[in-house]
Amino acid sequence: MINENIIESAITNILKAIGDNPEREGLKETPQRVARMYAEIFCGMGKNPAEDLKVGYELGHREMVILKDIPFYSMCEHHLLPFSGVVHIGYVPGAEGRVVGISKLARVVETIARRPQIQERMATEIADAIVEGLNPDGVGVVIAAEHMCMTMRGIKKPGSRVITSALRGGFAKRAATRAEFMSLIQ
Repeated sequence: MINENIIESAITNILKAIGDNPEREGLKETPQRVARMYAEIFCGMGKNPAEDLKVGYELGHREMVILKDIPFYSMCEHHLLPFSGVVHIGYVPGAEGRVVGISKLARVVETIARRPQIQERMATEIADAIVEGLNPDGVGVVIAAEHMCMTMRGIKKPGSRVITSALRGGFAKRAATRAEFMSLIQ
C-alpha cells in the first residue's frame, strides 16, 4: 500500500535539500500533489497482473493473437525518471484454445508499467503473467521505449530507443513462430 504521508514528508525534505523553500507560494501544495501522483503512477504495486486474464473464452482458437502498439508510461527504478513507449504482445493459445478480450492484454501492460522497474524486467513480467494467466502454447513480448534518464541527464541522447523482448514456449522454440510474430509487429 502506498503511504502518501511518507511521500509528502520525503518531498518536503527533497525541496529543502535542493535549497528551495517548501513554504513558498508555488511549492506549498507540491508535496501533496506529488504524493497523489505517485499513488497513481505506482498503483501496480502489489497487484498480480495475471488476475486480469482470469476471464477468458474457450473458443478452440489455435492461431496467433497479436495486440501491438500498446502505449505505456513507467518509471525507471534507477533514477525515478519516466520512460515510455509501446508494447507488442503476441500469443498462441494452448491446447484448450483459451483467449481473452484484447483489453485484458493492455491491462496486464498497465499493471506492470505502474511500478518502478527496468524495461528488461517489464518485458519478462508481461510474458510471465500471460503464461500464468492463459497457459498458451507461446508468448512474445517486444517493448520499444525512450528513457528520460538518457534524454535529460547523463548521456543526453533524445530519440534513442531501447528495444527489449521476452519469448516463451513456441515463440522461443520455433523460429517460424518467432519470425511470424516479428514480421507482424513491424
